[in-house]
Amino acid sequence: MLFTHKFLTFAYQKTNNNLDSMKTVQFREAICEAMSEEMRRDESIYLMGEEVAEYNGAYKASKGMLDEFGAKRVIDTPIAELGFAGIAIGSAMNGNRPIVEYMTFNFSLVGIDQIINNAAKIRQMSGGQFNCPIVFRGPTASAGQLGATHSQAFENWFANTPGLKVIVPSNPYDAKGLLKAAIRDDDPVIFMESEQMYGDKMEIPEGEYIIPIGVADIKREGTDVTIVSFGKIIKEAYKAADELAKDNISVEIIDLRTVRPMDHAAILTSVKKTNRLVVLEEAWPFASVASEITYRIQNEAFDYLDAPIKRITTADAPAPYSPVLFEKWLPNAQDVIKAVKEVMYI
Repeated sequence: MLFTHKFLTFAYQKTNNNLDSMKTVQFREAICEAMSEEMRRDESIYLMGEEVAEYNGAYKASKGMLDEFGAKRVIDTPIAELGFAGIAIGSAMNGNRPIVEYMTFNFSLVGIDQIINNAAKIRQMSGGQFNCPIVFRGPTASAGQLGATHSQAFENWFANTPGLKVIVPSNPYDAKGLLKAAIRDDDPVIFMESEQMYGDKMEIPEGEYIIPIGVADIKREGTDVTIVSFGKIIKEAYKAADELAKDNISVEIIDLRTVRPMDHAAILTSVKKTNRLVVLEEAWPFASVASEITYRIQNEAFDYLDAPIKRITTADAPAPYSPVLFEKWLPNAQDVIKAVKEVMYI
């Protein structure tokens, strides 16, 4: 799928870059470029994970990196997430800047003790003597018929933890700029991708660019209703907006890009303009990111709302394997259209 980005310069930090010089890359290539550029710049950065080296990455997101950087900086690990997460955190405390790839964030649960109890807390628990500049990255959420244990979204889990930053890009341009920012950050960052986006194509600048963490992006301007989303599920919002435009309903779409820290100001400004809010998220409803957004907006912009906030999530059940049930479980454009019409009382 080829994306066009109407707001290419939004939140754009230019570094020796010519915006007129563009190239088309896949999402996986944008990830690889970000890691490779940063590893050329800083020798303390290295990549480790299952199949990242000899196999060029489970999703070919590290293709060619072993050849360029060697086995000391692109490291294949055993199937032992708890172990290599701990090793990476220890090395980060001693001056390195590791990138840890999980084949899927479902597998991060094996190493979540290291992430939550060590990476996220070491700066505070050491009284500022240690920081932990580390990126944990890999695919999140569903990718088709992979069953309940391989189709989970844990953005809200990690975002619930003070000390962690959580990024979920939705396109190659954002992915590259945000990953470079994450690698340079002195705190632990959870960087969540999607198996179903690795082949997505988009034009990005030839030169280096960085997107600041914590800045949302208005992907589509509108006046009637605000839709807030992030990650691959935002594509359903785009489809819905196109259909709703046929009925003269103007939709504003905000891509969070960063779940924590969240750009509450961008959402608040948009809701004050449109007076209606729909939140689309590929996660279970209880204690979701949508729940946090809903609370903040009703608390800070209640008098601006012309309708109750609607949230769209997956069904409150493990992801089914059956394609028929899976289709019902996962949010889609029709769900978004229905929610928008409900907040507009149509």
